[in-house]
Amino acid sequence: MAFPNRHNLTQLKEFILMGITELPELQALLFGLFLTVYLVSVVGNLGMIILTKIDSRLQTPMYFFLRHLAFTDLGYSTAVGPIMFINFAVDQHTIPFSWCATQLTFFNIFIITEIFIMSAMAYDCYVAICNPLLYTAVMSQVLCQALVAIPYLYSVSLSLLTVMKIFLSSFGDCNVIRHFYCDSLPLIALLCSGAHEIKLIILIFSAFNLMSSLLTVLVSYILIFAAILRMNSAKGRHKAFSTCGSHLTVIAIFYGTLFFMYMQPKSTHSFDTDIMASLFYTLVIPMLNPMIYSLRNKEVKNALHRTWRMCAIISIPQRYCGFGSSPAQ
Repeated sequence: MAFPNRHNLTQLKEFILMGITELPELQALLFGLFLTVYLVSVVGNLGMIILTKIDSRLQTPMYFFLRHLAFTDLGYSTAVGPIMFINFAVDQHTIPFSWCATQLTFFNIFIITEIFIMSAMAYDCYVAICNPLLYTAVMSQVLCQALVAIPYLYSVSLSLLTVMKIFLSSFGDCNVIRHFYCDSLPLIALLCSGAHEIKLIILIFSAFNLMSSLLTVLVSYILIFAAILRMNSAKGRHKAFSTCGSHLTVIAIFYGTLFFMYMQPKSTHSFDTDIMASLFYTLVIPMLNPMIYSLRNKEVKNALHRTWRMCAIISIPQRYCGFGSSPAQ
């Protein structure tokens, strides 16, 4: 039996990404569309990060988690978007070996972290609605920081483990990735050896990540809905729903997309379906999340208005007091 030649690893200098479509007439349209989506996502998530950092009324656990949700959205969409746009612009769907490894590393870190931040936000909603009198004591600064720091550390460790396993294995002669970015499973399909072991590791950890986070979300919302149904006041029920409404919408979109991707029957599974679903959760969801939280959340809208007024007040002296000639002149 011939063993794979380790020299293949050093000879492989780049991968070819199949991209989104092979139709030339759609390239310019898709480039413009997804670039717009990405830029809106960047503005929305950066705005959410800055707003929840500078506004004193948004210094609560909910907005602390929301800031990190925006950061992870920005992180994994940026890990994918710019390289995809470069390939669109130059019409050369290649990515260097080291860039591919870097892209996969950062994409995994941010997407895994986001899954657990969403479950932390579900727990925060549960405490806010079911134990409002103990909310400040339970959701302490130390606990909030731990609920964010642990997912980051875990995702970095897991991402480095899987990426090193993949990129220290031997690749065959084919370097065509059936995707528009470097994802784990399309890369594993190109391996000469160790593919089964790596696939098993990814399957085990992916199942753990999804099931543990989803279980936290489900238990939290079952207890939340039970508490809401016990409320006698319609105003109290409305306030409780408004507290968790935005998060519930984000959760439904995110997990719905993941289940659509991974729970399809093999008979209906196709490359085009995978591409569309991947585009949705790598570019569209990061754009939607800040919109959902800003449009459905009165506190965020009020904070935005306060910040806008503050900027307007600060800009007046710069224009009329000490810069250029005065109106009397």
